[in-house]
Amino acid sequence: MKETVLKEFGKVFGDTDGVKVFFAPGRVNLIGEHTDYNGGHVFPCALTIGTYAAARVRNDRRLRFYSMNFEQLGVIESSLDGLKPEKEADWTNYPKGVMWAFGERGFEIPQGMDILLNGNIPNGSGLSSSASVEVLTGAILRDFFGFQVSNQDLALIGRFSENKFNGVNCGIMDQFAIAMGKKEHAIFLDTADLSYAYVPVKLQNAKIVIACSNKKRGLGDSKYNERRSECETALAELQKVVDIKSLGELSEEQFEEYKSAIKDETRVRRAKHAVYENQRTLKAVKALEANDIAQFGQLMNASHVSLRDDYEVTGIELDALVEAAWKVPGVIGSRMTGAGFGGCTVSIVEDDAIDTFKKQVGDAYLAKIGYAADFYVVEIGDGPVIL
Repeated sequence: MKETVLKEFGKVFGDTDGVKVFFAPGRVNLIGEHTDYNGGHVFPCALTIGTYAAARVRNDRRLRFYSMNFEQLGVIESSLDGLKPEKEADWTNYPKGVMWAFGERGFEIPQGMDILLNGNIPNGSGLSSSASVEVLTGAILRDFFGFQVSNQDLALIGRFSENKFNGVNCGIMDQFAIAMGKKEHAIFLDTADLSYAYVPVKLQNAKIVIACSNKKRGLGDSKYNERRSECETALAELQKVVDIKSLGELSEEQFEEYKSAIKDETRVRRAKHAVYENQRTLKAVKALEANDIAQFGQLMNASHVSLRDDYEVTGIELDALVEAAWKVPGVIGSRMTGAGFGGCTVSIVEDDAIDTFKKQVGDAYLAKIGYAADFYVVEIGDGPVIL
């Protein structure tokens, strides 16, 4: 991949003098969905697929971007002066947002850049191609301009840029998982205070398989922000009867005790998901630490049911994938992952069932939805690196 992006950079920008190549992973969340903005726990891991960049510094203030994934857009140009989100800037609003966010933090970027990207994360899949680009951009800026920022800072800057520049009200999980990734470990992250622990993921004779629904979705225009506001309203109602800062502080028992304070049935279900999903995540990590993969799988399944029935973010495509997966012998657990409304599912599948899984789930999905899903057998990888 390094050779590929270097060669393409030379073609697009004339030569490869002074170019460095960087990589930032995508991520998948094993369990703990829609908990990250509700003060709960998440359990993501970085993947060995992600986004590659070839980059170099210019002698002026110009920015030139090119993506091998969007060749039809050609080179998209802008300037370091007056950085703002623009519709015609398309995907480059993500790296531009990070450059703006560095400036907001007092890290002034002195020179423009030529940047070429090539990602092998399926676009619009919910494996966080946008957060991957954000962390990648931060790593490039840190390296070229010597900014003293940690990987955790890169995550926080990435989220700040997505919230404030691109107007997507995302939580911290995606950027954190990507920036802090560790090979063969998932990250048990408390989103309330960013305390975290690395937990080894030992799947004896099984693999993580991602099924991409190929239904395109955009975070900003999905019901994501609506779910957030429903949870915020439910929290405000609960705070009248119990002293909490977030839904993640409640146990299942406490929620059942106080839920009558929430004045709308839909908001009760939204809040219930946030509370119960957080508790499922705590149990899932304990199960993994005890080497109880079967229990981990059951919690994944229960997570999907809650996302489908209480949070209502799955949709027909993701339900079709998961329900077909549950019928395949050798599937330990399967659930939607990411924001929902399209995107991907994550399954833990025994090695000797993987081919059957792809065929059976693929056939069922095609029959029900009318177009094909894509399957990726993935491994857990590290955070951003210079290649």
